[in-house]
Amino acid sequence: MTAKTFDAIIIGAGQAGPPLAGRLNAAGMSVALIERKLVGGTCVNTGCMPTKTMVASAYAAHLARRAADYGVTLSGPVGVDYKAIKARKDKVSNDARAGLETWIAGMDKCTLYRGHARFESANTVRVGDELLTAGKIFLNTGGRASVPDLPGIHDIDYLTNSSMMDLDVLPRHLIVVGGSYISLEFAQMFRRFGSEVTIIEKSPRLTGREDEDVSAAILSILENEGITVHLGSDDIAFAKQGDDIAVTFSAGKPPAVGSHVLLALGRTPNTDDLGLDRAGVEVDRRGFVTVDDQLRTSVPGIWAMGDCNGKGAFTHTSYNDHEIVAANLLDDDPRKVSDRIEAYALYIDPPLGRCGMTEAAVKKSGRRALVGQRPMTRVGRAVEKGETQGFMKILVDADTREILGCSVLGPGGDEAVHSVLDLMYAKAPVDTLARAVHIHPNVSELLPTIAQELKPLA
Repeated sequence: MTAKTFDAIIIGAGQAGPPLAGRLNAAGMSVALIERKLVGGTCVNTGCMPTKTMVASAYAAHLARRAADYGVTLSGPVGVDYKAIKARKDKVSNDARAGLETWIAGMDKCTLYRGHARFESANTVRVGDELLTAGKIFLNTGGRASVPDLPGIHDIDYLTNSSMMDLDVLPRHLIVVGGSYISLEFAQMFRRFGSEVTIIEKSPRLTGREDEDVSAAILSILENEGITVHLGSDDIAFAKQGDDIAVTFSAGKPPAVGSHVLLALGRTPNTDDLGLDRAGVEVDRRGFVTVDDQLRTSVPGIWAMGDCNGKGAFTHTSYNDHEIVAANLLDDDPRKVSDRIEAYALYIDPPLGRCGMTEAAVKKSGRRALVGQRPMTRVGRAVEKGETQGFMKILVDADTREILGCSVLGPGGDEAVHSVLDLMYAKAPVDTLARAVHIHPNVSELLPTIAQELKPLA
């Protein structure tokens, strides 16, 4: 079979693939873009867009139930139409995907192939009956929910973040196994929709990568809404119990019995069925494609972007990956992954915005450091909104005055943290923040105040 020749092949149409196709196409290159599932990847179809749409619905329900706190009266109890919530979520996701597909179709030299791509060699890929070849190949295959081989897991019907998007009934009792970002967002939203919710986490605290004070505040937020949380669960197993599912989690404790189980136990890269061995592409022990600081793999002419390279598990890091690749290939701009400052958000309500180092990481580094902190109970905007859970914290190098990290857990925390993140990219000292005049009333207006009240980190 004669292979069709392109200048570039991109495997995966997630958050790095299509924009890179656009850049390469604009540079006059012919591109084959391959997608075996849905254009837009996790973010558009089962991740950011649909879940944050549901988070918005959950917030509306929660705020409606608190109407009396604001002096607002409702004529009856607050109800939730889960089918309408799902329909709204589906429309947002479908519209975004349709817009992306239209944009791809409008590219002059980009051909979209739908199917499973597998390497035949380092420059040849098979998609169904088609054989494609190119001097440049880019992997953007994403990841999927991990399903550990826990006792009884194959005897039950469980949900993952993906299958959760297809659920069209409201669970009576949702048991969430896992205590990190995806699990907590689902736990809170379904509690606000009216489900009973139980979280089971094997670690001694939630969100283990955060500082202990952040984890404790998140636990308090969830428990305040009636979510049951079991930590230190070292013996997780599953069994059918009539129409329900029983989840045992610690010896001597009664099992949690629920109508639905959501597994949120990490992510696995989609690299095990690409024929990478035939191309000579190296992966690490977890299956992530090994890349250098400019996202080149072990094979010249092959790059890896997004969740499959282990350099970030977020839409924004995936998109930045395409920018790094395009800058190096097309702009003579030697951008690197190591230039990136870690930043992300947890979209519970109130949200957590995080950038840079945690307090634990700063202490481990051995630096002399300063810390500034303020609870949301002392932030006027939070008090006015009646949303005073959480706090803000800034970490600073005591010798260089460099901002090392920031956590904002509170209303607008996912937005407010960027005023610190941008200063970190500018390599500005904390004194620049301390002298900034922010708009009142606002959550972020207290960041300069915190910067003026730094104390040695114990």
